[in-house]
Amino acid sequence: MSWNRIAFTLLLAFGLSTAAGHAKELMKISEDELIVSALLYDEYGAYESSYQIYKRLYDDTGAEIYLFKEATSALMARNHIAESIKRLKIWDKKHPNRIEVRRLLIPLYLTIRQVKNATNEAEYLLEQSTDPVDLDLASNSFLYAGNFKRALKLLAKVYEKAPREEVLLRMVEIMDQFTDERQKAIQLLETHRRMNIVSNDVYIKLLTLYQKEKDADGILETYKAMYRQDNDQQFLTRIIDVYMYKRDVDGAIAFLEADKSREDILYELYKAKGDFSKALNLADKFYKADKDSRWIAEKGVLLFENAEDKNDKKMIAEVVAYLEQAIDQGVDDSIYLNYYGYTLIDKEVDVQKGIKIIEEALLQQPENTYYLDSLAWGYYKVRECSKAYRLMKRVVEEEGLQEEEIIKHWNAIRECK
Repeated sequence: MSWNRIAFTLLLAFGLSTAAGHAKELMKISEDELIVSALLYDEYGAYESSYQIYKRLYDDTGAEIYLFKEATSALMARNHIAESIKRLKIWDKKHPNRIEVRRLLIPLYLTIRQVKNATNEAEYLLEQSTDPVDLDLASNSFLYAGNFKRALKLLAKVYEKAPREEVLLRMVEIMDQFTDERQKAIQLLETHRRMNIVSNDVYIKLLTLYQKEKDADGILETYKAMYRQDNDQQFLTRIIDVYMYKRDVDGAIAFLEADKSREDILYELYKAKGDFSKALNLADKFYKADKDSRWIAEKGVLLFENAEDKNDKKMIAEVVAYLEQAIDQGVDDSIYLNYYGYTLIDKEVDVQKGIKIIEEALLQQPENTYYLDSLAWGYYKVRECSKAYRLMKRVVEEEGLQEEEIIKHWNAIRECK
């Protein structure tokens, strides 16, 4: 007969009967059959049922194992706690100094919030044992009692003998919340993670502590460790976010140059820093890879920004050629239209054409003050002073006079006759 079928049969025998019938059945079944039934109930989490069987077995046989099993089932069921404590105490008087009783009484007392009794039992347990399991168990009593230093001291001994992650996390929680030892907690976590492969729970706790300490460098190094361990792109994103929070563009660039997995972000950082020659190299690389005409437009922009002499006619002709090629191939983003149109206007390559292109950009973003500034400058170049003034006045009212180019345009247009 299969185990599942045995389980089903026993569940029918014990789980579906009435209370009276259940008691009657227990009278007829052998000790071995009762043990199997109790174990089965334990496996399925039916602790109330296993409690009744172990209780009967202990009453019938007086064997200590059944008393301990009875108390364990009561603890798991969170029921019959007071009765289990009473029965254990009676047995303890007859068989003093049994460590198994201490191990059961502590959690039973804590379950019904009798913390003083739990700590008394913990003291007895510590007199009898230095086993890490017992130190761990005793620490719970002192933690409930608010004796955080004592609980932490016991957990430190447990961790020293068996450096398990879950023990460390409990220690760290106490140090963070109750004993004002956050920096020491960070040190413990950092030492542990450097010596072990750890779960995300350790990293998350580290991040929480570093955030509380407002330690951006600690957060950054933690995300780097997480990225090295899991190679998850979300951690890479967080790394860049922290670099930006620190305003450390150079650090972000150095990291991405070594990592080589997000050259798209690296490209934007090169532009933000003004390293246009490196950005140009990447734009060429991207275009070779995907043949997207946007990179042609980007190359035109970068070529102009990278030039030392912004009035170099040969350079301007190349910029115009790149932008015109990109637009002819279907690139119609208003950003590139504005850049192209403004270049034609400002460098007086073809002002009227530049005005028309800016007007196309404004169809996409009619309220964009940068585009309105470009159009005003175009009107100024062809001496349509009234139109230029109305547009530029609007730009100044919205943007103020913070940017050098706006100041230059505003001063010139106000003098326009």
